[in-house]
Amino acid sequence: MPETDQTREFPGAKAPDRTGSIDSSGLRLALNEWGEPDAPVIAMVHGGFDFSRTFDVFAPMIADAGWRVVAWDARGHGDSDHAHLYGWAADVRDHLAAIQSISSEPIVLLGHSKGGGQLLDLLDGRPSLARAFVNLDGLPSQFSSPDVNDRERRRMRRADLASGLDRRRRRAELTRRPDTIAGLAERRQPMNPRLSREWLEYLVTVGARHDDEGWRWKIDPVLHLGGFGPWRPGWSLDHLAALEMPFLGVLSGVQDDPMGWKSRRGDIEPFIPPGGQLEFYDDIGHFLHIEQTRSIADLVLKFLEPLR
Repeated sequence: MPETDQTREFPGAKAPDRTGSIDSSGLRLALNEWGEPDAPVIAMVHGGFDFSRTFDVFAPMIADAGWRVVAWDARGHGDSDHAHLYGWAADVRDHLAAIQSISSEPIVLLGHSKGGGQLLDLLDGRPSLARAFVNLDGLPSQFSSPDVNDRERRRMRRADLASGLDRRRRRAELTRRPDTIAGLAERRQPMNPRLSREWLEYLVTVGARHDDEGWRWKIDPVLHLGGFGPWRPGWSLDHLAALEMPFLGVLSGVQDDPMGWKSRRGDIEPFIPPGGQLEFYDDIGHFLHIEQTRSIADLVLKFLEPLR
């Protein structure tokens, strides 16, 4: 039976002030904005299996400090179109289209997890897009990155390839399993073990779709953790060292977080560009901008103050 109560609230969470869409080579990407339309722009890119509404607490804090925050759902995530192709490079092209549609001038870019890693690669080819770059726990190391759909495979096993191709062949048959708000929150908890049930239930109401059978995540069912494709963390680390714009990197120190990239300070410090800033929190998990929102927002705002 469908739930009668279809809403949840969370302290500090605020719906976007404006919504819209961006075209990326014919694919529609859902857009959300917080803050005054004429304020300086900071674009935020979410991680894998997230969506732009995961910034519902963090973005308003940045907007309240005088910024216009713009975020979009990646292809196959949130309210964006599902696509025939998913991969690291496809997302990078979408981010380029989104940024160019937002402003013709350089803007501040912030990425979490997979979004941070993809912005790192984008800025290697198009550094003029950014006034500054903030990377929240999306700095790669020798460890596997669980939310990267196109991540490195050390052995291109036949079973891995066959499984991925079979999912694409059966895409018309695949669907997300319906559940209650509490049920979807419980199923997501293993991915976000350090986040409260209150937050996860709120997330269901902004990131899932409700019908007569219950709630289903909007994420394309073709997408799954892992995948196969050409991506190596070392490639992105070389891009980090070459950055020329102001840079802030923030690392989570909780190494057993299942979605964490598990990069350690010693892995990253040799690649920090001249003048770059690296902060390490050994008591925060991978979703640090949700777990300790005020602290991370203050850190970002202090870093951005010279740009105001």
